Amino acid sequence: MAKAYDHLFKLLLIGDSGVGKTCLIIRFAEDNFNSTYISTIGIDFKIRTVDIEGKKIKLQVWDTAGQERFKTITTAYYRGAMGIILVYDITDEKSFENIQTWMKSIKENASAGVERLLLGNKCDMEAKRKVQKERADKLAREHGIRFFETSAKSSTNVDEAFSSLARDILHKSGARRLGDSNKASSAALQPCDRKNASKCSLS
Repeated sequence: MAKAYDHLFKLLLIGDSGVGKTCLIIRFAEDNFNSTYISTIGIDFKIRTVDIEGKKIKLQVWDTAGQERFKTITTAYYRGAMGIILVYDITDEKSFENIQTWMKSIKENASAGVERLLLGNKCDMEAKRKVQKERADKLAREHGIRFFETSAKSSTNVDEAFSSLARDILHKSGARRLGDSNKASSAALQPCDRKNASKCSLS
């Protein structure tokens, strides 16, 4: 029987409680949205297989609890992650400031060279925006990672963000097999996928 997928990538979402990590995962894995999810207790995961450059990539997306008291449980999950998505809420300044702390957490707990991605979630709530796109873009550039503004509610950029991370991991694993661990420069960071840029800037 043909294998159902070519690669299995484990992704991890981290960020403060309430930024919409669970909503993003459910939008991506099940194309569903519910504004009344209860906070994740500990850790949970969803699976979706995507097609990237002719390869079937099974993405196992782990959802972590943002609350401090679950920190010890979740740090154990950093290790096997091939991609880590840092999520903040564009309407919550503190959740953006805390991205630096989450970056530090990746450095301390994740495998060296893990692919990272920065997401500013809830871009459908433009009227309540507290974090300007330029600030996040600058932070992403400083860390050499991609950045997207997403909305789990309107589905803006959700698939694009996950797919871009899966593609980066695929390229990196391919490069490693060829004995070249130097990742090609992360092709001009796209703050917000151009075709969806208008959606992101409108509430």
